[in-house]
Amino acid sequence: MTRWFNRCFYYSVGVLPLVLLVSSCTATHLHSTPPVRHYQSAYIPSQSGSSPDEHSLTVMTLNIAHGRGTSFHQMLQYSDATKKNLDAISTLLNQVGPDVVAFQEIDGPSFWSGNFNHLGYLASRSLFANSVQAAHVEGMGLSYGTALMSRLELSDPKAVTFAPSLSTVPKGFVVSTISWPGQEGIGIDVISCHLDFMSRSARKRQAEELIALLRARKNRVIIMGDLNSGWHEHESVAQYLVEQLGLAAYQPENRGIVTFPALGERLDWILISPGLEFSSHEVIGTPVSDHRGIVAKLTLSGADPTSTAPR
Repeated sequence: MTRWFNRCFYYSVGVLPLVLLVSSCTATHLHSTPPVRHYQSAYIPSQSGSSPDEHSLTVMTLNIAHGRGTSFHQMLQYSDATKKNLDAISTLLNQVGPDVVAFQEIDGPSFWSGNFNHLGYLASRSLFANSVQAAHVEGMGLSYGTALMSRLELSDPKAVTFAPSLSTVPKGFVVSTISWPGQEGIGIDVISCHLDFMSRSARKRQAEELIALLRARKNRVIIMGDLNSGWHEHESVAQYLVEQLGLAAYQPENRGIVTFPALGERLDWILISPGLEFSSHEVIGTPVSDHRGIVAKLTLSGADPTSTAPR
């Protein structure tokens, strides 16, 4: 109960003053499918980072908190500060060098974060040739949601905005398919997902919608994102996704893995299908957001990767 109260208090300080504003521009139907926007980078990568490793896939997830860095709220800083924070994220991405990165709380043009598209800004300063973005909140001067950037081709993208809960603003996910480097026959759905922060029941409903869509797509999956769920909590949605889709998490019982330092919790996850395995997994210490990024190197396991679609 104490952890739940602390989480609600932490988020409500920054979120509740804007809930009515955001709710006024969102729908109340079961879900919506916002358009997926595409970006291509004009950046020419160096030879050292020009082609993915055919023996592994490096993925990363990061909730970038609307570009505010470690500041209290994005409305309390100038556009130059937002760009400086995004430059720090770009530098981190180019240092880590993932093949695919998933973003949450990434803004399109929004009055509170400089009125420019943060994904387009990062794409123009990075090693990633392909990007897709979906706004789960759009209107009244706000646009933000989830996104994927990739050095590999992204195909068959789709985005879903979950039904708004009574506790918070809408969340959602974007999914797209990549081919394993050098192996066109192995298609993998990569997902950037953001679940409700306050209500366990809302998170479970959202997880069920994600599960249904991934089962229908019938690909192997790499789910990345801010699930707002630990492993040990009652009715853990991280556990639920693993159980329902037959996925694996890296050392899920390890209480020492913390991705949200303010509350000492592990809220951000990378979950993978059978046929894939973790070669490495690291929480990135660089503080470019209130969340810490996760980077994982994945390899193909001995299991037949062509027969391991979600159950």
